[in-house]
Amino acid sequence: MDRVFIIAEAGVNHNGNVEIAKKLVDAARNAGSDAVKFQTFKAEKTVSIFAAKAEYQKGTTEESETQLEMVKKLELDMNEHREIMSYCGQKGIMFLSTPFDLESVDMLDVLSLGVFKIASGEITNLKLLEKIGCLNREIILSTGMADLTEIEDALTVLNEAGTPREKITILHCNTEYPTSMEDVNLLAMQTINKTFNTKVGYSDHTTGVEVSIAAVALGATVIEKHITIDKSMNGPDHKSSLNPREFKEMVMAIRNIEVALGDGVKRASLSELENKKIARKSIVAANDIKQGEIFSESNITIKRPGCGLNPMKWYSVIGEVAKRDFKKDEAIEL
Repeated sequence: MDRVFIIAEAGVNHNGNVEIAKKLVDAARNAGSDAVKFQTFKAEKTVSIFAAKAEYQKGTTEESETQLEMVKKLELDMNEHREIMSYCGQKGIMFLSTPFDLESVDMLDVLSLGVFKIASGEITNLKLLEKIGCLNREIILSTGMADLTEIEDALTVLNEAGTPREKITILHCNTEYPTSMEDVNLLAMQTINKTFNTKVGYSDHTTGVEVSIAAVALGATVIEKHITIDKSMNGPDHKSSLNPREFKEMVMAIRNIEVALGDGVKRASLSELENKKIARKSIVAANDIKQGEIFSESNITIKRPGCGLNPMKWYSVIGEVAKRDFKKDEAIEL
């Protein structure tokens, strides 16, 4: 299979601090991730003064602040984006970011972002979809909270704006942080693949790594998972993220699964060919047999090793005449 593209979702786990963002870049690079992804937004353009925080955000941020106040503290401006992007270049890891408003799409376009990630919450944001679609870049589309009709509608907007379906990868996702195993519904990823005939992947908000690994076995070409320096930090997403050690273990497991999936051809591997002789069996003499005796159910049997006649030839041997003497357990020859 092709190499799975692994995204370390730094998101807003930098808490608005560029130095923490750089530590997240280091952690993602050291873990073997292909890309590290942030979030780009103008708080006032993204969140209204009436927007409430999600339940999981209430328990991980200051209780008294609004969603707008929470998000405002996590903004990164153009210069900060350039600094982080430059640092990614120095470290040899791809910089990605998700735009949440039209101005942010323009900012990332100016930065020549090669891949645009569309967040689950933006799948019905017609104007943002149109703006990204007209850029004709590679697109990764998350689909948390969406049904097949909404995915189809988003794809149609992106296609008509100028991005062909071949450039779009659709990620199955659940937006509850953390996602329970009962809500993962991983087989929906394959449904998306069959329905839209696009590349698919999985954006993982569960607490562990096993679902991401399973997604690769089911055909995911992209895996996205949150990463944090410290799960105990204040902020909306830290507790649902992997620490650097856990993220590295996930990457290693995914790379192992890539190798383990193989090419799908059922055959003996080179490493097990010698085991055939040891583990399989041959037709042998059940007792001493004299030349001229007739092979029968009473004087031949099946035992290891598998160096002689294949036991599948049993009925071809029965009734044949022994052309020489055979000692007990000696492999029968015709």
